[in-house]
Amino acid sequence: VFFSAVKLRNKTSEAIERSLPLQQTLDIIKRDLSNLVPPGGTFSGQLQSTPTTSTPTGMSDSLNQGNGPQFYTAVGIVDDNAPWGEVECVSYYLALPTNNTPGMDLFRSVTRNLLPVTQAQTDSQFLMSGVDAITFEYYDGNAWQNTWDSTQVDPATGLTNNLPTAIKLELQLHNDNNAAGTPAPVELVVPIMVVARTNVTATIE
Repeated sequence: VFFSAVKLRNKTSEAIERSLPLQQTLDIIKRDLSNLVPPGGTFSGQLQSTPTTSTPTGMSDSLNQGNGPQFYTAVGIVDDNAPWGEVECVSYYLALPTNNTPGMDLFRSVTRNLLPVTQAQTDSQFLMSGVDAITFEYYDGNAWQNTWDSTQVDPATGLTNNLPTAIKLELQLHNDNNAAGTPAPVELVVPIMVVARTNVTATIE
């Protein structure tokens, strides 16, 4: 009985340890998407994405370094030691693991200086390992789209700086047990509450 209790405790601890990186990753991505900045401002570019290349596992629309969508979001920490504001440019990409872990590593790329004199400097934040694919989809109010271009005119409002009403993230985790089949991806749907009302940034006198 004692051995069974110890074994159950160890399995529970291992399950919690495996779920913590995923939960933290979902919380970070949810925070980024919930604080999107409308396109068209001085510190916010357009939201544009295209279907990306597939990974060696055959998953389509997955992200590799340098070809994922960029989001301008107001989640940066403002302090006296850094000259940056709260708006930062964020993207996500997959990279091959460096410690021989299964799957690929998921990173969060951040650019704080949005008005660089030369080339913009980005910082990469490791989120989690064991990911096969990451996919973003965009809800236009009627259907989910696998691409989004905020420069296109919205027929309902006539604006060209519109954002989707919701963004869905799908994470395909690596499965070591191929005999059991491919598990369903982890899904995260984030409603976008920001609505752009004009294409012109006005100055208050």
